[in-house]
Amino acid sequence: MDSETENGRPRPEVSADDIDELLAEMTLEEKAGQLAGTYVGKLGTEKTLEDAEREITEDHIGAVSPFGIGITTLDDPARAAEVANRLQRHAVEETRLGIPLSVPVDAVHGHAYINGATVFPHNVGMAATRDPTLVERGGEITGREARATGATLNYGPTLDVARDQRWGRVFETYGESSYLCGELAAAEARGLRGDGDVDETLRVSSANQNAERSGDDPTIAATAKHFPAYGQPERGEDASVVEISESTFRRTFLPAFERVLDEGVDAVMPCYNSIDGEPAHGSERFLTDLLRGELGFDGFVTSDWGGVDHLHEDHGTSDSRRTSAWQAFTAGLDLVSVGGPDYAEEVVELVRKEELSERRLDESVRRILELKARLGLFEDPYVDPDGATDTLANDDHREASLDAARDSMTLLKNDGVLPLSESLDDVLVTGPNADDLHHQFGGWSVMDDSDLQGVTVREGIEDVVGEESVTYEPGATITEEADVDAAADAAEDADAAVVVLGEDWYIHEFGPQQMNRPTGDFPTRTQLELPEAQQNLLEAVQATETPTVLVLVSGRPLSIPWADENVPGILTAYYPGMDGGTAIAETVFGRHNPSGRLPVSVPRSAGHLPTVFDYLPHPTPIGADEHPDSYDPLYPFGHGLSYTDFEVSGLTLSSESIGPAGEITASVTVENVGDRAGDRSVDLFVEDVVSSRVTPVREHVGFAKASLEPGESAELEMTVPADALAVRGRDYERVEPGEFVFSCEEETTTLTVEPGRN
Repeated sequence: MDSETENGRPRPEVSADDIDELLAEMTLEEKAGQLAGTYVGKLGTEKTLEDAEREITEDHIGAVSPFGIGITTLDDPARAAEVANRLQRHAVEETRLGIPLSVPVDAVHGHAYINGATVFPHNVGMAATRDPTLVERGGEITGREARATGATLNYGPTLDVARDQRWGRVFETYGESSYLCGELAAAEARGLRGDGDVDETLRVSSANQNAERSGDDPTIAATAKHFPAYGQPERGEDASVVEISESTFRRTFLPAFERVLDEGVDAVMPCYNSIDGEPAHGSERFLTDLLRGELGFDGFVTSDWGGVDHLHEDHGTSDSRRTSAWQAFTAGLDLVSVGGPDYAEEVVELVRKEELSERRLDESVRRILELKARLGLFEDPYVDPDGATDTLANDDHREASLDAARDSMTLLKNDGVLPLSESLDDVLVTGPNADDLHHQFGGWSVMDDSDLQGVTVREGIEDVVGEESVTYEPGATITEEADVDAAADAAEDADAAVVVLGEDWYIHEFGPQQMNRPTGDFPTRTQLELPEAQQNLLEAVQATETPTVLVLVSGRPLSIPWADENVPGILTAYYPGMDGGTAIAETVFGRHNPSGRLPVSVPRSAGHLPTVFDYLPHPTPIGADEHPDSYDPLYPFGHGLSYTDFEVSGLTLSSESIGPAGEITASVTVENVGDRAGDRSVDLFVEDVVSSRVTPVREHVGFAKASLEPGESAELEMTVPADALAVRGRDYERVEPGEFVFSCEEETTTLTVEPGRN
């Protein structure tokens, strides 16, 4: 190609091969800048738009995150789009080569850092739906809305497998099952990336620099995180070490990444923690040998915010920022997401001192430029602010969010109190989460709780029974009593009481602390019970003997043994998003029939941890009757009740035997034997009866769902490849011959795997 136009920028119509030519034009400093990102807002230190523009010009920074923690100026979609356009225009018009920016965002449950965006339930609630189509639709809407405001790369889907309920990031996960996490994260990735069609022509345009792009383009890059194992931190403390065996690593954590990498993502983000003494951000074993070598990933690897800093600040595997940069890029990192000029300068010095080869630098720059080209950013990096306003939280998008919230509702207990009648004259609504959208959204959302769009639980119930039939008393904050006596007095006079308890808005350790936001016992918790103030409120209301319903709005399963013993109706709503109040009200009053199934076991207490369904069997030297149960949750994985009755029967397999490279289809019949329509999902498990190594008592290998009218039945099919039956360990992965017992509810059947070549 001709190297420059009259204004010195790359010519349009650049083919994929011409990325190399663009690389050849770049100075060392320009290359290093592409490997460093910056941000706008307050995260430890505050950076303005002007700061970011200066770093783009002077330090050649190639990625800017203008959405997220600490952003107070992006209070509407149009403003967000204008900010992204301003940054892109500065990069295109005020730099020598005019290379557009990557604009990353943490759109974890919708583009929720923008006030006015669609806010979906968090992933743990989405997992309760057991509905990949619904999850994919959520990803598609999130991608459309993020792209409409100028974002180009989403830091999602999250593939972390939640193995400790104390952990402050459980709500971001799809649960404790690696299989469920992989399937739903793959669905989210499909949605985020749109149809996945990519024009092979990589175009660079100087003529269209001032053109506005339609906000309808759904294309946004997807990032699989946090590689390779994050969800089992010691003490439940975020970013603490994950000490697991190779077999646990390959059986529990790696399969979800394998599934999503097969589906297709553009980037991978390492986890903060160390595994077997190796911090993921500085591990060649994980980022090169495993990720690129074994798993065949060819996209780019981006750091998680301060992940490279942690090498010298926390892990102690480096003594300086420069050594950390060397360690990370040698390991296989391509982008320091918010390292800014400091890391760009360190990379330049490493290359000049021949401690890091420019060839290695070029590998990373090429990956980043190719993604920018595939996203069409060289052709036109701009978005239409008016289009952003029209796109975000439009009627179709909000309805999809409400559908997701409805389907996530998980009924834990019902002693005949639910559903409540809409004709009740006086319904008490109380609790710290009854009238607080901020709490209802959960973390990774707008931090300012003023003027949020959505429906609280109080408002949802008022919409159902009428405002005149609702008495509202806060009763307590998350951790402190307000006026429990007033709530109890109101309960005495009420026909029913809806007590809405749970957790506050929080994200993992770093964000709240750097925003000077108090977290109390959140996000990492040493106990899983309700805070004392909330427990006192619940007991005071229940003591009135008024029919009481407990609704939990929280990011993780809470241990509620007293409530299980004493409260007749318990519904968990997770963090249900912007219209969660409507979904909760519709469920409590019977307009919606709950169908959610727990994606995470609810332990009896923190002292019962670990509480996971796929535990490893072990000896019971003092006798099985005397030995504590290995899995004795308050509510098990997959638990969830309905207002109708279902029967599950007739589990069969498509064949009695298969070879080690085959597959099997399991079929089961679900019949609605109740008197109202409802949805019913089922989970399929398998047990390896005899194996060369210890394997879990059961592993999750399938799920399916049906919508049934009264008297209607459906046959659900779940296909299981033989490699899902493999025994995994260090340097060992093999489908072994023998018997495997499949189970679904109370139904079981046996499969024989014949000897053969894997």
